[in-house]
Amino acid sequence: MVQMNGDITRLRGFLDGQWCDVREEVRNQIRGSELLRPVAGLSTEEHRDRVWEQAKLVSGSRASRMFFPREVGGEGDMGGALTAFETLGLVDLSLLVKIGVQYGLFGGVIRRLGSQKHHQKYLRQAMMMELPGCFAMTETGHGSDVQSIRTTATYDPARQEFVINTPDDAARKDYIGNAARDGRMAAVFAQLMTNGEGHGVHVLLVPIRDERGRVCPGVRIEDDGHKGGLNGVDNGRIWFDNAHVPREALLDRFGAVAPDGTYSSPIKNESRRFFTMLGTLVSGRVSVAGAALGAAKLALTIAVRYGLERRQFKAPGREEEVILLDYLQHQRRLLPLVATSYAMHFAHEALVSKLHAAGDGDSANEVEQRQIETLAAGIKAVATWHAMQTIQTCREACGGAGYLSVNRLTELKADVDIFTTFEGDNTVLLQLVAKGLLTNFRDEFEIMDTVATVRFVADQVVGAVLERSPVGGVAQWIADVWPRSEEDASILDRRYHLRLLQWREKHVLEAVARRLRKMMSGGGDAFVAFNAVQDHLLLAARAHVDRVVLEHVIAAIDRCDEEEIKALLNKVCDLHVMALIERERGWLLEHGQLSAGRAKAVITNVNRLCGELRPHARLLVDAFGVPEELLPELVAATGDRSAGRGNLLQAR
Repeated sequence: MVQMNGDITRLRGFLDGQWCDVREEVRNQIRGSELLRPVAGLSTEEHRDRVWEQAKLVSGSRASRMFFPREVGGEGDMGGALTAFETLGLVDLSLLVKIGVQYGLFGGVIRRLGSQKHHQKYLRQAMMMELPGCFAMTETGHGSDVQSIRTTATYDPARQEFVINTPDDAARKDYIGNAARDGRMAAVFAQLMTNGEGHGVHVLLVPIRDERGRVCPGVRIEDDGHKGGLNGVDNGRIWFDNAHVPREALLDRFGAVAPDGTYSSPIKNESRRFFTMLGTLVSGRVSVAGAALGAAKLALTIAVRYGLERRQFKAPGREEEVILLDYLQHQRRLLPLVATSYAMHFAHEALVSKLHAAGDGDSANEVEQRQIETLAAGIKAVATWHAMQTIQTCREACGGAGYLSVNRLTELKADVDIFTTFEGDNTVLLQLVAKGLLTNFRDEFEIMDTVATVRFVADQVVGAVLERSPVGGVAQWIADVWPRSEEDASILDRRYHLRLLQWREKHVLEAVARRLRKMMSGGGDAFVAFNAVQDHLLLAARAHVDRVVLEHVIAAIDRCDEEEIKALLNKVCDLHVMALIERERGWLLEHGQLSAGRAKAVITNVNRLCGELRPHARLLVDAFGVPEELLPELVAATGDRSAGRGNLLQAR
């Protein structure tokens, strides 16, 4: 018989994965510091003060060094950095955003787009939080359309300086983290002008405050004020009015300006250069996805534990009221979300590993780079939407207790809400995913605008649109021939699940391509055609992410060498897939991929799997590894700690 504590340790160890030591190191830091505790009811200034002190504490830890290269005193471990980042987010998502801006964005853009002189001058200061920085990309009037931002950086060869200007209020930098109070330097995205020519968007390092906190000449800053969440982050607006910076302020890895104003770049095409520079956002999107999943795990830990403690209504013949999680509908509320959180965890883990192996998305293989960027976009969108749904459901599942600030769920919901927008609006990101799928990540992928993409797709053979790429060894055991009928495959056959999701993705992509070809066949307008198929594009992207997530879950389970854990994870995967098919059963029925009988069987199997996983509910959420110190008293270390913590052997 396997011991309960042993089950937790083994399952958590498998979930913690490649960077398990990093996760545990951060958990121990949380356990050992009173400063790293959630506190409810703070004013905006109190919250900002606390987050700033927390960030300074983190800056002295190994977690901060992982983001930076060894030559400046860092450890150059991007996978470890993202893992530490996700775990710290359990403390306060404002802290996560604060250090994300400092290390991932401000430090990251210097590291990726700067040359050695920038690294030596700035990176160690950024790592030690001696130079608090901002990432000034977003403008009020342009949002996701970064290529059209209107802030200008005009080179003056007589003074060998760039002059930074904000032409109007629509071009002000907005929602900029660290800008309102703590930031001293901003990485400013601007249209580069030299010798009367424009060279597209580049990044310059612009001081915005001196060491005493006084705003620099030519800079105006305004506090964004109280927000719907993340009020520990000092978001602000920045205007530039003839702000002067030296020529060396230009981050010049992909575009340099000589003293006389001559521009040069190793990437001649402006659009390709722009998208190469935007590679900075990949780690940010991966971080946001991980943080959102962390918030979902925290919410589920709270709600499942509460559901195992709270009783409501007596069943006939019983003395005690019924435990909430013994009700089927309560199981249906929470357990499919637990299962999907496991699935998203394994997909995100694979994405972090890919990014780490590629050198933070700086791969020499351009197709691989585009695929990582596209996968990051898709996982970020789906993970943040999943987190929002999960937290809201958990709040409702905890009733009135869930509405108390001290129990963390309302704050989590408010903080995660904006995750669906920043680092790329989710709808826009899914369009990027669809574009990659439709063009098969060709060399021209990054420079194709909407019109070029539509024309490219319209010229292709429809049947060649989808390029399948099953993960790892999954392709070795997927049947080569689709079953003659759905009755030939068990409803819980993993090959059947994969084939169903592959068919759905392929069908939707080919339908998009056919629609585009039809609308363009008579010389139609490319933008009108693109606009008309956006609903189909978003469905194609979501279908792709669903398929990729499942492949990564299967690959993860396949590498698990402990049979008891593997048996439990297979049940978790079954519930994830059944819940997904239940969600999509209307579409699958319409397209002839589910019979009415099988659609009903899906519902029956969701119910059955919820019941079978009910004894393991506490085990599954405790394996997420949320430190007890971060859980509200509502659920922390209360009641029978074995309640709902099933034996792994029972999962077989």
